[in-house]
Amino acid sequence: GNRQISQLSMFDYINGITIGSIAAELATSLESDFINPLIAMIVYAAVTILITLITTKSLVMRRFFSGRSVILFENGQFRRTDMRRAQVDVSEFMSQCRISGCFSLSELECAILEANGRISFMPKSSARPVQPSDMGITVKRESISATVILDGVILTENLDRTGHGIGWLISELKEAGCEPKEVMVAEIDKSGKLGIYLSDKRKEKNDIFQ
Repeated sequence: GNRQISQLSMFDYINGITIGSIAAELATSLESDFINPLIAMIVYAAVTILITLITTKSLVMRRFFSGRSVILFENGQFRRTDMRRAQVDVSEFMSQCRISGCFSLSELECAILEANGRISFMPKSSARPVQPSDMGITVKRESISATVILDGVILTENLDRTGHGIGWLISELKEAGCEPKEVMVAEIDKSGKLGIYLSDKRKEKNDIFQ
């Protein structure tokens, strides 16, 4: 799929290694019998797809193949048994805390090891950022912007969904002093405002981070 390696479950990781090993055997057996490795790869791939379909329907099978979440820290105490079962030591736990932006256990309410190997941290109410609801403020609902130009190409289908036409878009681009081919990305937000982002063709010897 399109998931990164860090997002793969143990089941997906093992499947990738196994199918890769069978494919390597197939690639090196072209001068001899390559039917058996080919059949093995087809069968293994079919079984993998079947198991994936089963896990989408059955919670029990999903937990068996993909694992389940484990609470490592709660109410100011470490769950030593669960940490030992998940093979997570305190040093690794503290490192993951700092990576997530939590530099003190006094700010932490709960920590959960997810099935994909990542640790989710829930800060205490007093340590989390202030939310508008905490101050009794009602905010407008956010919505995604529609991309209408991508790499100089007008996306007519997206433009139609916004209720605007190509004539309106060209007019807005002329007011901004540019043409569609010069635009890297253009998007329309929920208020109907057009945002234009051009490409910079200047070449710099060094960037500001060096």
